[in-house]
Amino acid sequence: MINDVKKTAEQKMGKSIEALKHDFAKIRTGRAHTGLLDHIHVDYYGSQMPLNQVAGITLADARTIAVQPWEKKMIQVVEKAIRDSDLGINPATSGDVIRIPMPAMTEERRRELTKVVHKEAEAARVAVRNVRREANEHLKKLLKDKEVSEDDERHALTDLQKLTDRYIADIDKLMAAKEADLMAI
Repeated sequence: MINDVKKTAEQKMGKSIEALKHDFAKIRTGRAHTGLLDHIHVDYYGSQMPLNQVAGITLADARTIAVQPWEKKMIQVVEKAIRDSDLGINPATSGDVIRIPMPAMTEERRRELTKVVHKEAEAARVAVRNVRREANEHLKKLLKDKEVSEDDERHALTDLQKLTDRYIADIDKLMAAKEADLMAI
C-alpha cells in the first residue's frame, strides 16, 4: 500500500515537471524554434487542426521559421492563425511560404519573460507540494485505519519528502536553464 502511494505521488510529480517543460517551451527566447508554433490551431474546413498537421514547419535560419501549408488556399488561414496567436509575431508571406522572423528581444522584454518563468516554476513547485500533501494525508489515513505501522508511515513520509525535494530541485534547474536561455543575447 505504501509503495502504491509513493508510486502515484512520483507519477503525479513527474507530470508536473512535464507540464512545466511544456509551458517553458511556449515562452520564446531570441532564437527561433519550431516548438513555438505547437499550440497554434488552424481552421481547416470547419475543424480546428494543429498547425503542424496542415503545414510543414522548418527553420529557415537561427531567427526565422518557415511554414509551408500543404494546400495553397490555406496560406491566408495559416497566416491569420499565426498573427492572431499570443506570441506577438508578424508573419510575412512570400509565394507559398510563410516566413516568421523572430524579432530581437529588448532587455525589458527579457526581464518580463523571466518573471513569467519564475511564476510558472512556482506553480510547478506548488503542484509538487500538493501531491506530497495528498500522499501524506493518504498515509496518515492508512495509519489511522491501522493498515500500516507507525514506523512504516514515518519512513514513507521521509521518502516522500526526499522525492519532493528531488522534484523541486529539478524544477529549479529547469528554471535556471530557461532564465539563462532568455538572458543570452
